[in-house]
Amino acid sequence: MCHGSDAAEYLRYKDPKQPVHVRVRDLMGRMTLEEKIGQMTQIEKSVASQDIINKYHIGALLSGGGSVPAPKASAETWINMVNEFQSGALSTRLGIPVFYGIDAVHGHNTVYNATIFPHNVGLGVTRDPELVKKIGAATALEVRATGIPYTFAPCIAVCRDPRWGRCFESYSEDREIVQAMTEIIPGLQGDLPPDYPSDFPYVGGRTKVAACAKHFVGDGGTTDGINESNTIIDWDGLLSIHMPAYIDSIRKGVATIMISFSSLNGTKMHANYDLITRYLKKTLKFRGIVISDSQGIDKITTPPHANYTYSVEASINAGIDMILVPENFTELIDSLTLLVKKNVISTSRIDDAVERILRVKFVMGLFENSVADFTLVNQLGSQEHRELAREAVRRSLVLLKNGENGDVPLIPLPKKAKKILVAGSHANDIGNQCGGWTIEWHGLSGNITVGTTILAAVKNTVDPRTEVVYHENPDKEFMNSNRFSYAIVAVGELPYSETVGDSMNLTIAKPGYDTIINVCQAIKCVVIIISGRPVVIQPYLPLIDALVAAWLPGTEGQGVADVLFGDYGFTGKLARTWFRTVDQLPMNVGDPHYDPLFPFGFGLTT
Repeated sequence: MCHGSDAAEYLRYKDPKQPVHVRVRDLMGRMTLEEKIGQMTQIEKSVASQDIINKYHIGALLSGGGSVPAPKASAETWINMVNEFQSGALSTRLGIPVFYGIDAVHGHNTVYNATIFPHNVGLGVTRDPELVKKIGAATALEVRATGIPYTFAPCIAVCRDPRWGRCFESYSEDREIVQAMTEIIPGLQGDLPPDYPSDFPYVGGRTKVAACAKHFVGDGGTTDGINESNTIIDWDGLLSIHMPAYIDSIRKGVATIMISFSSLNGTKMHANYDLITRYLKKTLKFRGIVISDSQGIDKITTPPHANYTYSVEASINAGIDMILVPENFTELIDSLTLLVKKNVISTSRIDDAVERILRVKFVMGLFENSVADFTLVNQLGSQEHRELAREAVRRSLVLLKNGENGDVPLIPLPKKAKKILVAGSHANDIGNQCGGWTIEWHGLSGNITVGTTILAAVKNTVDPRTEVVYHENPDKEFMNSNRFSYAIVAVGELPYSETVGDSMNLTIAKPGYDTIINVCQAIKCVVIIISGRPVVIQPYLPLIDALVAAWLPGTEGQGVADVLFGDYGFTGKLARTWFRTVDQLPMNVGDPHYDPLFPFGFGLTT
């Protein structure tokens, strides 16, 4: 062996031939408290720089909703940004790479021209874990196409009340469907190799990403569906409804679990030692990273951030390993450092957190492949992925009505007709079709990314001699002065996410009901509802000849036309109960007094 400065020192933690636990132990033995606390800190890219990452030994970065390097940025622009941040981490004393996270919750939805898949509420309808696994694999490729190795998905909430603004992120009110859909995790992360240790995080190389099961636990069970509120449930109820999908996720090697903003029987989940440390880490033996939600620790107090030192103490001592700050990171670092120096937080608690973070980074191959290249850029919005999304759209649609009893069914619609009407606020709007978490955090109406609207899909599908007339909101006069063979009306909710989506009335956006009345009173009509959940429709049902629940289908609107015109059959079955009136809520399958408009599992076929 040569000695002296001319030979690079052999560093065991940098040797990929060493087992993960050896690398973790070797690296931790070299780390100062400052470096350890840096690893526990995840910051928003808008407050990050190479210098900050270097100076504070930052462990992780993220793009929050709508946080992009530039509007309509290319994959290459994303990669260059991520790599620039990474060089700040690699130039630290120990060269521990950062990992970068993003909310890719229905495809790589922050990025322009990415394939936007149907939201989870639609995917649950398919009841097809293999389809969802393929969507996970496609999403992983598109996320990696932009140089990012980590997504905050899947949401495995069991939404028990559609008034919740995140219900569209939940596969079903039925925990068994949600459990089956955890198959997206091996899609995102890769299949566990044979003989891989159980409950151990797994990420299978450069075409896969780390996943995040969220939000632990009971996020979908809050009173009246109020976001971030309180879930009142006994232990048996928690274990039978909200916990099972976590057990499946851990078994499938999920790398991270995010804690819920909500409370459980009055205790904030971000401060819940019994559930995070005793149950998740000790009983379920989860070995990956427990991460906070964004400003989740601030919200331990009311009002938020009222006593940040207490928030840091309560959350870290409850067992959270990484804090998604996301902006005011020096306050976290200073508070946490002081609490450790005062022995309020033990060094063994810090070591548990850092061991988990490094374990995931080694498992991901982040030390060997810390810098992204352009090899996967063509995966972003690829034709193959758009075809997969189109299939997912076809299979997520639910046909709720098709002619009155004894009438001739309206669907499949004839492709040959003299003149047809396409109407409604959602007929020619990619943003409305995609919903929340698309380009922006709350989504956005309009032509916000590349895709096929329902109007374009209809025009692509009908006979070239069929005249297609589009009118967003036709009045009675317009209807009377035209002769149409039939109409397709697409109406629904405008995009939202999280708390702004909480709704006590569950009505569609104006003037949707007026459009239904004006068109459907005049001619045969198919109404397509674009929404993140069941909505009020019962009063209008007698007017409607055919009714389709399309949920939030994403960019591939051609999948809607595929089934409307009979190129494919309708197969979807409701994975949520469709209520008659909101005063019935909450009402879930199996409840006493179950009296829905359309029951769980309902769906006509063609």
